[in-house]
Amino acid sequence: MALQNIGGNNDDAFYRYKMPKMVTKIEGRGNGIKTNVVNMVDIAKALARPAAYTTKYFGCELGAQSKFDEKTGTSLVNGAHDTPKLSGLLENFIKKYVQCYGCGNPETEILITKTQMIQLKCAACGFVSDVDMRDKLTTFILKNPSEPKKGSKDKKAMRRAEKERLKEGEAADEEQKKLKKEVKKKGTTSLKDGNTKARSSKKKASGSDEDRTSPTLSQIDEKEEVDEDDEDDDVQWQTDTSLEAARQRIQEQLSAVTADMVMLSTNEAEKKPAAANELSENAENGNSVNHKTLADEVKENLKKGVSAKQLQSLLGSLSGSAQEKMTALIEGLFDGIEKGFAKEAIKKKGYLATAVAQDEGLQLLLLRATEELCRRKSNTGAMKEVALVLKALYDADILEEGFIVQWYQEGMKGGNKGSQIWKNARPFIDWLQSAESESEEE
Repeated sequence: MALQNIGGNNDDAFYRYKMPKMVTKIEGRGNGIKTNVVNMVDIAKALARPAAYTTKYFGCELGAQSKFDEKTGTSLVNGAHDTPKLSGLLENFIKKYVQCYGCGNPETEILITKTQMIQLKCAACGFVSDVDMRDKLTTFILKNPSEPKKGSKDKKAMRRAEKERLKEGEAADEEQKKLKKEVKKKGTTSLKDGNTKARSSKKKASGSDEDRTSPTLSQIDEKEEVDEDDEDDDVQWQTDTSLEAARQRIQEQLSAVTADMVMLSTNEAEKKPAAANELSENAENGNSVNHKTLADEVKENLKKGVSAKQLQSLLGSLSGSAQEKMTALIEGLFDGIEKGFAKEAIKKKGYLATAVAQDEGLQLLLLRATEELCRRKSNTGAMKEVALVLKALYDADILEEGFIVQWYQEGMKGGNKGSQIWKNARPFIDWLQSAESESEEE
């Protein structure tokens, strides 16, 4: 069966979303002539839409009666219509009811809101597209809503079962720990009881040996204290005026002075970290100043119309770390942009591709610089379009899947799980991982 790309991307031979080419057959004669779309069921499965939707759309656009039989799977449209004409109508259907309005990905799901509005939710970027309700097919979709995907329910059930299994495992581990502690306690108490019984039995067996045993430590201490008290009563105290005693007293006074000097040195040591902090603050201010100058250089050269390679060589000649240069490049490229962040990223993909061409590890620096820009412009549309930007750079082969997932995992481990940027990027990350698992299964 011949296949073609979904959405008119016929230039890309490696495009992963494909559908079978339409096959039509004209049946009947005269007023009863009809066009049968032979493989409508296969096309609808590839688009993840009911075959009744596409058949009804043909009827609405051609102004003819159309019917799809669920039992036999036949799609009929009144009149004689050639295949190119119906293929063009199918492309229009894909643009309106299949492709995401944000990133153009055909992996979308139809949602019907409480206010009877039709939306398309993209599994790749998370963008929710509003369908034009003036189209004739919308009334048919509202009356015949599509069934929700079973896969999502199965995934949710699997996640719940996994959470319950983890909870049960943790409870079992705690019980085992408690049992081990109880066994240890019982073992120690039994050992103590056994030792005391053995000692008592020994004492009973050899009563005469108790007189020969050595006295305990407490008895020895009591005897020594009594002896010391007796000795103190006999001693007469007086000051020693010999040279050796005088030297010893001088040495004690000197040791007190040296102790004060040590305290002074510790105070100075405490002052040194404060001075070091001031130096670090000055260094950070210097870095920010350096970052501003780098960004200004990028902006000035972009105004002059410098090419991507010239701009990259200019940044290489300037002083600063690789991350500072990448951040300055992103800030200079997208300065003053409030809406259409993803479209602007596609326009300037040449600069971004050149920035990461030298080393694959520079992709992480590009992602961190984009993250910083989104955080700085959180009040604008930049934060909302994170998934769209990632999708655009991924499709343009500027960012690879492994680096995107690594950047996301590092951000989640950093203690900022509740940050809006990770919530907005989550749909695209889930789509990447699901696409990878699907390719492995294939």
